[in-house]
Amino acid sequence: MNDSERSLPTFAVVLAGFAAFLDLYATQPLLPLLARTFGASTFQVGLTVTAPTIAVAVAAPAVGRLADRVGLQRTILVSAALLTVTTALAATATSLPQLILWRLLQGVVTPGIFASTIAYIHEVWPAERAGRGTAAYMSGTVLGGFTGRATAGIVAAGATWHESFIALAILNGAVAAALWLWLPGERSMRAHATRPREPRPQVTGARRHGESSLARLFVNRRLVATFGVGFCVLFTQVAMFTYVTFLLAAPPFSLTTVALGWLFVVYLVGAAVTPLSGAWVDRYGHRAGLATAMAVGGAGALMTLLPSLSFIVAGLTLCSTGVFIAQATTSGYIGAVTTRDRALAVGVYSTFYYGGGSTGGVLPAMFWSRGGWSACVALVVAVQALGAAIAFTQWVPSKGPLGRSKTALPETGV
Repeated sequence: MNDSERSLPTFAVVLAGFAAFLDLYATQPLLPLLARTFGASTFQVGLTVTAPTIAVAVAAPAVGRLADRVGLQRTILVSAALLTVTTALAATATSLPQLILWRLLQGVVTPGIFASTIAYIHEVWPAERAGRGTAAYMSGTVLGGFTGRATAGIVAAGATWHESFIALAILNGAVAAALWLWLPGERSMRAHATRPREPRPQVTGARRHGESSLARLFVNRRLVATFGVGFCVLFTQVAMFTYVTFLLAAPPFSLTTVALGWLFVVYLVGAAVTPLSGAWVDRYGHRAGLATAMAVGGAGALMTLLPSLSFIVAGLTLCSTGVFIAQATTSGYIGAVTTRDRALAVGVYSTFYYGGGSTGGVLPAMFWSRGGWSACVALVVAVQALGAAIAFTQWVPSKGPLGRSKTALPETGV
């Protein structure tokens, strides 16, 4: 590792990823408990997962535009602080609608971390190592997702679900404080870079007076295709890990809330594998990375059809690992094909990505009611295949020894 690599704020980026996903899906292991507590249906308690993802999908483009204007680091820090507050307020809910409302507000403030961090990586990391930076961020999201779910499940089983949100708020506060200490501003990082970096385009003329940067993004079919792939990626993750809790809470498995919380330890495999995938993508290209991810994820989804807890856990491990690799690959592709308004581009991507997560939390309920777990798995595999098809027909094949596309979309100004 050379001096420039040591100076990169890798650990801070991991923390940002941790913060972004610590709370978002924390209620997944609590769903059977919440259904019993409130006398609610599978669909109703599933809204505690769907509501924040809908909020992220709606708010992300506006937050991305704001981050491009006020600064990426500043947006990340303020969002992390607000996420701490909204998580603590979720612990005050006395009914399911109140809990869903606070979960919605958690989702509103989350894009400031997600969209800004991806853009931050492409501002700070040298282009040939951006895949590694994105993979580091994704490792943080994996650790955050596991920690949030495991904490919620363990604390709720030993106390109540209210205390699970208090514990999560404490973790949020600690991470927010660490980011304030260790995440440097993107301008200071560019100023200390040992290699010249491409200057950011100046905002002038029509752009300053309202020219639609958002419309520019949709001119590029590769970027639009990436939005579609992102939709498919999170759809599969949310669908698998939301509805498998109902499968495993029922006979013959009859897992407790604690056991369901520990189920998400399979995410740690993804945390270990995802950084390796970043180097793979940098070397062999985004399409190769996505192909690997979809193959692994699809095999894992099918494995969960076997009537054995061991095989189901192994299948979930493969499925989640495939999703994490796919997300790292897709997020990296955005940076590879955009040269300005990156936070806005990631914000729009977030709309589709979390739109997929919202759909994945609701649509499988229809399949569950009619065909059980096997119908849910069939839906997941079909969506995975759709995502792979979009990428392989619309993404430009990677070129060069580092696997990066040589096309930077100058014709769209993106």
